[in-house]
Parts: sequence; structure tokens; C-alpha cells
Amino acid sequence: MSAERQLTVLSREWCHLCHDLLDALEPLQRELGFEVDVVDVDAFPALEAVWSEKVPVVLAGEVEICHYFLDETAVRAHFQRIG
Repeated sequence: MSAERQLTVLSREWCHLCHDLLDALEPLQRELGFEVDVVDVDAFPALEAVWSEKVPVVLAGEVEICHYFLDETAVRAHFQRIG
């Protein structure tokens, strides 16, 4: 699958919002056919320094789509833009 059809979720193991966002993202992932790369920000000090207060964050490449809660409309709009 191409990098265009992939989202990155910056997450934490102990974060209930992170788990909720990932659960909410699953049906969209199946429907729209994209991969999700989950990255634990606590394992990467540089990411933690930048994104700590916003986690969970959904990224398309380096572009933030949403944070804290899944914005289904924004995810759909992203995949409509890229085709």
C-alpha cells in the first residue's frame, strides 16, 4: 500500500483517548482501505517534545488531520483529496 494510503497515529500505551481514537478509526480504515501506523510518542523523545500535549494525533505524512478525538469528516476529506 502506498504511503498516501497510510495514516500515523501518535499514541501512548496508557492513554484511554488513544485507545478510543484507534477503535473509532478501525471502521473507517476498513471502509476506505488505508493502513494505520501506531507510534508510541514516549519511545521517541523528539516526537514527545513536539506532540506531548496533543496526543493522540492523526497524521497524514507530516500534516495533522486531528488530535484528541477522531474527526471522521477530516479523515474522509483527506482521502477524497488524494483520490
